[in-house]
Amino acid sequence: MTVLSILLITLLSIIITALFIALFIPKDYVIERSIVIDKPVHTVFDYVKLLNNQEHYSKWVMRDPDKRVTNTGIDGTVGFKQAWVGKKAGEGEQEITGIAPNERITITIRFVKPFKNTAHIYMATQPLTEHSTKVTWGMSGNSKYPMNLMTAMMKGTLGNDMDTSLNYLKIILER
Repeated sequence: MTVLSILLITLLSIIITALFIALFIPKDYVIERSIVIDKPVHTVFDYVKLLNNQEHYSKWVMRDPDKRVTNTGIDGTVGFKQAWVGKKAGEGEQEITGIAPNERITITIRFVKPFKNTAHIYMATQPLTEHSTKVTWGMSGNSKYPMNLMTAMMKGTLGNDMDTSLNYLKIILER
């Protein structure tokens, strides 16, 4: 057997094993992170409900500063859409689908490129004291087989990105 044959068999074995493992990994995922910000709930909520503010704290949005962004509607209201196209960011849109003032904003994200998928995001604000607010950022979705294998591996990375973004948010709001 040649070295090339051994490498091809090894590579094929790895791919088959990964596809087999993906059969047993859940297709639904949920990621959630929280932080406490030393500002009143209304101050925090009024900032996070505006999708355009994500360019200051969201690691994902900041990843591609040269992307083209198109807004439709009034930011911070149900139905507002923000679409993007960029070399690093790919293509997609996010839409505000629900708002409970000073409590929760829900957003649907539709990814087009590099792959089609839909995710649901929420930012919840909960007053802890008169001058501090717990912010919880959650993301859920469904990844079809075999992409569910990648999602399982990415949950840690996505969670770390959420933590980083929430820390940026805290720094901005506590200035």
